[in-house]
Amino acid sequence: MRYALKHIVPSGIPAALEKADKYRELNQPAEAESICRDVLAIEAENQLAHRILGLALTDQFAASTGTRFSEAQQAFARLLDPYERAFYGGLACERQAKAQLAAGLPLASIRPLFDRALAHYAEAERLRPAGNDDAILRWNSCVRALEAAGHPSPPADPGADWESDSVPHQR
Repeated sequence: MRYALKHIVPSGIPAALEKADKYRELNQPAEAESICRDVLAIEAENQLAHRILGLALTDQFAASTGTRFSEAQQAFARLLDPYERAFYGGLACERQAKAQLAAGLPLASIRPLFDRALAHYAEAERLRPAGNDDAILRWNSCVRALEAAGHPSPPADPGADWESDSVPHQR
């Protein structure tokens, strides 16, 4: 017997998305992901499904999750609201960076992810609705993670210092 995916009915989408959100709360992101994919098979531009799918994918990040990271970025890129696109794009980068940091990868290889997260959060802060400080809170979380890792700011460009450079002497 061959198994095939079944389609849900469009009228069941709101209840399905509530279940997906609940599965995320229960730390069962694979189930939430599956439900979102069922919804998107019926309603490809459902914004809530894209948002929950992206979050469910980021819930599954580990050190070697390049595919999951790419999928989460794609889900968030489909969000129509520029603020949400920027905010959730930052969240994907932040969660990937923190997963890799927790796995012991060197900060030098992870810093570009933090830099991208911070750039997304800066854009989200610019676009945010009045009274919404979520992007600022996430920004601060990234900065604290970098401080805890011992590197709060990017290394300075070592460029040439013509005042202190000297020509080697031969004796």
